[in-house]
Amino acid sequence: MMKFTVLTIFPEMFNSFWSYGIIKKAIDESLIFASAINIRDFTKDKHKTTDDRPFGGGCGMVMKPEPLADAIRMAKENNPDSRTVLLSPQGRIFNQKLAVELAESNGLNFVCGRYEGIDERICSDFVDDEISLGDYVLMGGELGAMVIMEAVTRLIPGVLGSPDSASQDSFSGELLDYCHFTRPREFEGSKVPEALLSGNHKDIDNWRLEASLIRTFLKRPDLIENKILTKQENEILKKWCRDIENIIQAQSLRGSGTLSGN
Repeated sequence: MMKFTVLTIFPEMFNSFWSYGIIKKAIDESLIFASAINIRDFTKDKHKTTDDRPFGGGCGMVMKPEPLADAIRMAKENNPDSRTVLLSPQGRIFNQKLAVELAESNGLNFVCGRYEGIDERICSDFVDDEISLGDYVLMGGELGAMVIMEAVTRLIPGVLGSPDSASQDSFSGELLDYCHFTRPREFEGSKVPEALLSGNHKDIDNWRLEASLIRTFLKRPDLIENKILTKQENEILKKWCRDIENIIQAQSLRGSGTLSGN
């Protein structure tokens, strides 16, 4: 069972997150365990202070090391083999490959920073990994922890209704997911592709692969550039090239400038 522990000064933020949808189902079925540790519980003063002014001056405040260290120690005591992750703009960019890596862990402790950041001695001595959602800054690590927990939970066997669901997601196969359709067959003049109605599994698989390639080419061509294509994927791209060349030749026969709108 995957054990998630969140270290935060706002533990209440996670109550709703853990109470709905697939996450709640996974908790109810004991596929995951999730809990929050309030960093303020490890402070020593009556005001439960978790931040202080930075040495050397500067704007903002920095999270103090003592309560953070004690909170992390408690998380590790509860699950000694767990991995401690700091949500940080300086961390590795989170993606599906990293989600798969984290899903193989024996437990994850998420340290949610606030203010201008946390004392560097925590980063160097108590954290196993730093992860960022992207090149932007949030007010804290709580939303990042939720995103990672959801992405990792989907990969745990038994969580999704179909065992193939996670493997067919966008990015799992280095391409974006193919288009999806449901009833009715026709909606406001737009029809479901005939291949999906044929009942022929080979035709359906071929259509989905081509749809996946088209989506990726149009929306994320960088994924194709960095991917080692299969023989079938190469054949599809070569066919597109031939079709595009035929269109260009046909336009050229009608007169130069046709494609540019002149």
